[in-house]
Amino acid sequence: MSDRLVTVSRKTSETDISLELNLDGRGIAEVDTGIGFFDHMLNSFAKHGFFDLKLTVKGDLFVDSHHTIEDTGIVLGQAISKALESKAGINRFGSFLLPMDDALVMCALDLSGRPYLVYDLDLSVQQVGYMDTEMVKEFFYAVSYGAGMNLHIKQISGQNNHHIIEAAFKAFAKALDIATMYDKRLEGQILSTKGSL
Repeated sequence: MSDRLVTVSRKTSETDISLELNLDGRGIAEVDTGIGFFDHMLNSFAKHGFFDLKLTVKGDLFVDSHHTIEDTGIVLGQAISKALESKAGINRFGSFLLPMDDALVMCALDLSGRPYLVYDLDLSVQQVGYMDTEMVKEFFYAVSYGAGMNLHIKQISGQNNHHIIEAAFKAFAKALDIATMYDKRLEGQILSTKGSL
C-alpha cells in the first residue's frame, strides 16, 4: 500500500491554514499555530498516532484562540477523510484507554461517515498556557464533522487539566491509528454490511 499522504488548505478572513498529513508516517511533526499548548497537543497527536503532520496556521489571535483552533480541527478532519478515500480495507473502529499520571481518558471512534461527538472531560480552569480549555471540545467537534467520524472522548479520572487534555489528544491519536490500519482479512473490502461508508 502506498502512503496515504494528503494536503489541505483553507483560507478565510479569520484563518489561513496549510496542512499536510501522512497517515502512514513515523510521527514526525512540524506544527506552528501560534498557540504553544495547542502546538504541544498536535505534536503529541502526531507522535503517538505515528502520523506525519506539517501544519501552519495564521489566525486572528488578536481576537482570541477560537477561530484558529476550530478551523484547524475542520482542516484536520478534512485531511483524514481525504486520506482514507473509500475506507476500503481499514479496521474502521478504534479505541484506546490512555493513562497519564492522574488522568485516565478513553477515546473510541468509528470512521462511519456519520459525524457525532460525545465529549466528557471535566476541566476546571479557563486556560492551559494560552489555549482556552473550552476549545478542546470545539476542536474535537470540528474534527469529527470534518472527517465524518463518530467520536467519543470520556475522562475516567484526573484532576490536572494539562494531563487530562494531553491524555485526550494521545488517546485520540492511538484510537485513530488503530481505526486507519489495514486488516488483511478484508482484502480491500469496506467493513460495512451496506458496502460503503
